[in-house]
Amino acid sequence: MAVSVALAALVAMVVYAVMWVGYCQSWTWLHRVDGSSLSAAYDIGIKHPAWVRFWAGVSFALGPVPLRLLGMVAAVAAAMRRHVRAALVLLSCGPLNGFVTSAAKGLANRPRPSTALVAASGASFPSGHALEATAALLALLTFLLPMMSRLLGRVAIAVTALSLLSVGIARVALNVHYPSDVLAGWSLGYLYFLLCLLAFRPWKNVRIAGGERPSELAGAG
Repeated sequence: MAVSVALAALVAMVVYAVMWVGYCQSWTWLHRVDGSSLSAAYDIGIKHPAWVRFWAGVSFALGPVPLRLLGMVAAVAAAMRRHVRAALVLLSCGPLNGFVTSAAKGLANRPRPSTALVAASGASFPSGHALEATAALLALLTFLLPMMSRLLGRVAIAVTALSLLSVGIARVALNVHYPSDVLAGWSLGYLYFLLCLLAFRPWKNVRIAGGERPSELAGAG
């Protein structure tokens, strides 16, 4: 399992690097994919305002503010259960991961798409929604899985994956991010989550039903 996690981390690093270099060097193929995706999403949004409202709702529900609050609540719950290491992971991947977003955006300083269908502030690369949702939801999943049965754990993993996919689609559907921003956000969020696990090592000696350690489930994201 450690090999698969290492491979996933390597893929995430490569994806992030390709998206960043591609933007900085104005790669034609990346510009074409980004542009065509936004154009198609913009056409749908202009014709169907309800479509925009739906994805705006998804974007808010899975956005930084609700997830930071959820991360704070989970961190307090972990601390009350004397899982200090888990609380540190939840704090780092929830309320505190905005610092990672700000730093990454400042380094790239990519302007937002001019066709945005809703208001959005700050730089575009990487997607803060994708980054923070990835780190926060994976941290929350790692905290909750030891308390779940195998079946419920699989459901939780599926819901997490669907949530991450949804937030990425929402940001492109609203034309506030390029697809490359979202891919970079997912990648950096996953890498940050792994870094927090490596730094704090929650439940080093605890195994969930089925024999996996929670940290091994990093490969499930």
